[in-house]
Amino acid sequence: MAKNKKQKSYIDSVHSWGRISSVTALCALLMFPIAICLYLNVFPDLNLIWKGLLKLIPTYWTVAVVEVIVYTPMLGAGGTYLSFVTGNIANLKLPCAINAMEGAKVKANSEEGEVISTIAIAASSIVTTVILAIGVIAFAPFLDSFTKSPLLQPAFKMVLPALFGALGAGYFIKHWRISFFPIIIMVVTLLIPGMGETGASTLLFIGIVASVGGALAMHKIGWLDNVKD
Repeated sequence: MAKNKKQKSYIDSVHSWGRISSVTALCALLMFPIAICLYLNVFPDLNLIWKGLLKLIPTYWTVAVVEVIVYTPMLGAGGTYLSFVTGNIANLKLPCAINAMEGAKVKANSEEGEVISTIAIAASSIVTTVILAIGVIAFAPFLDSFTKSPLLQPAFKMVLPALFGALGAGYFIKHWRISFFPIIIMVVTLLIPGMGETGASTLLFIGIVASVGGALAMHKIGWLDNVKD
């Protein structure tokens, strides 16, 4: 009973501080353009903003809902709040959280996984901010020569494939039985014209549905019997 009260108290505090931090971050982000408008006494036309939003809302609001549904079970409550405030979830926060939980040998839906995920994402956010600050200061004079160099441009295009390829290879080898079906589905999905431009959130959602559905189907027909992965 005491454990349940402690757990409830921890989860309640996570949600309380998560809501406060999310609202605070949203206000801080909106205050900057509002302050510029007030200072310069220049305000955008609300009708034009609304017309622009009508084109973006169906896509971005749908993606926002999908991201919450997809990421929350993998990041936990604390990790989700931190990730959505600091951003760059798919490229950085999610790999850091998964790697940390894998290293600690805990599951995402456990109490330990919740804590490990939150700590990993918090550390990632701090390190990213520090590294970016150092990088901006140190490499600002050389940035143009780096980004426009014909020798280095191919490397910049392969950063994300290298990151996710390295992370995914370990899971594919360890859990090869349940990896086969979602890999096939994702390859077929990417072969469909236009699907590559739909965004990482849509492709991630398709991959997760394929992974869960494939694993359940293989379990039902007995392909995963006596398999520890």
